[in-house]
Amino acid sequence: MSHPHPDLAAPPALPEGGLRVTPLGGLGEIGRNMTVFEYGGRLLIVDCGVLFPEEEQPGIDLILPDFTSIRERLDDIEGIVLTHGHEDHIGGVPFLLREKEDIPLIGSKLTLALIEAKLQEHRIRPYTLEVEEGRRERIGPFDCEFIAVNHSIPDALAVAIRTPAGMVVHTGDFKMDQLPLDGRLTDLPAFAKLGEEGIDLLLSDSTNAEVPGFIPHERDISPVLRQVFAKAERRIIVASFASHVHRIQQVLDAAYEYGRRVAFVGRSMVRNMGIARDLGYLRVPGGLVVDVRTLDDLPDEEIVLICTGSQGEPMAALSRMANRDHQVRIVEGDTVILASSLIPGNENAVYRVINGLTRWGANVVHKGNARVHVSGHASAGELLYFYNLCKPRNLMPVHGEWRHLRANADLGILTGVPRERTVIAEDGVVVDLVNGVAKITGKVQAGYVYVDGLSVGDVTETSLKDRRILGEEGIVSVFVVVDSTTGKAIGGPNIHARGSGIEDSAFDPVAAKIEEALLRFAQDGVSEPHQIQQLIRRVVGKWVSDTYRRRPMILPVVVEV
Repeated sequence: MSHPHPDLAAPPALPEGGLRVTPLGGLGEIGRNMTVFEYGGRLLIVDCGVLFPEEEQPGIDLILPDFTSIRERLDDIEGIVLTHGHEDHIGGVPFLLREKEDIPLIGSKLTLALIEAKLQEHRIRPYTLEVEEGRRERIGPFDCEFIAVNHSIPDALAVAIRTPAGMVVHTGDFKMDQLPLDGRLTDLPAFAKLGEEGIDLLLSDSTNAEVPGFIPHERDISPVLRQVFAKAERRIIVASFASHVHRIQQVLDAAYEYGRRVAFVGRSMVRNMGIARDLGYLRVPGGLVVDVRTLDDLPDEEIVLICTGSQGEPMAALSRMANRDHQVRIVEGDTVILASSLIPGNENAVYRVINGLTRWGANVVHKGNARVHVSGHASAGELLYFYNLCKPRNLMPVHGEWRHLRANADLGILTGVPRERTVIAEDGVVVDLVNGVAKITGKVQAGYVYVDGLSVGDVTETSLKDRRILGEEGIVSVFVVVDSTTGKAIGGPNIHARGSGIEDSAFDPVAAKIEEALLRFAQDGVSEPHQIQQLIRRVVGKWVSDTYRRRPMILPVVVEV
């Protein structure tokens, strides 16, 4: 089994006739999925998604893949294949197309409709190629065949990429629900046929590789939803991903059965469900869906709200409801359904929202106390079945944290994939398929690129560290006026604290220490403002640490006169 090493250098030139695979996101994390394939000097990208920030990344809106390794080769890109319409697979596309707008997008009808709507907000009109399962397309030197897979969004596709170096299959996100709501099964006969032809490298979804057995059917949720609807006395508020069409369909069906009207809340939810309805993926009985502004005219027991925020995102509708910062005010007797799983890293935010909703009297139904969600990713039993069907010669687990990747690799080995041909990589690690053998050959830059408002890539890890310090420890500002010639203090120090929990008056003892230190500096002939700032930072920082065991940000301001 191959593992990346921190001392990996840049990869050598790709051998003639070889295929290079470079994941720029999605390995070692849940989200930001993006993989670059190279053959004959040309590039094909599969997916370009985003990762949502965690608590230790304050102020960040989105996290993008790092495009540095391909930025000078944008003209070499033949296209971007999008496996399905979830944000962690398409959310980064607008930011890549900002750099070269005419890169073709290849995907299914629903996937392209979702990304086109997103690109309209960025004023980008993309070049698109709509494909469907069973179709083959020549994209530069890459012969791509698209295979139907079942996932938690309609129209998901896997892709088989044929080149003279061999065939690579990328599963995208998939599971093997045998009773899907839309009747669209993962096309196991097609995968078996590919396996007979010979899959040289399989990139396989790892998200549920640690989960034993088989994932429950999506339709198992319907009876649970009906039970919740039958017991609900007042409004029902359902939080889901804005792209989970199957889950929304089940909510609509339950609402229709129990005589309730439905309103979508949140721009992305309204947009995506409108697209799904217009394309026929969402069946909406006439008169069922109403505008949220008309809800005041309906009794509470006839209302269902469907909104975003199932992951505790601070600006999403559900979080704002929990914080009393939304037009919808939670009242005693409301029922809130969190119809989603917990993405790793979001647990604290989700439980904070649950507690907030419960505080206002809501009955909160979530995966922990009712089956209101089933995963869209294959579990261990399904993956074993899948590997025995595909018989890959080399295996590279993708889409998962390290524990998921390792568990997935172990499953592949159990089914007969040679251990030495099972490659566990991480973002930026380059894997070359040469003469039928996949090996790690180097590493390229693949760090986090932060989106903060209109800023893309300007926020650094140092900036985030400063934000964390400000948020956790506060700030202490010290204002001093010094003689520009001698360096002697002639005004101040004036000390003010914000967010540190220390009163301004408590700094009187340290003010004397600053004056003494400045006097010594002046006697030694030191008058350079930067050095004086450093001195103040040391004196105040040591005093606060010794006195309060805290480490606020110290901001000295030195004015020369």
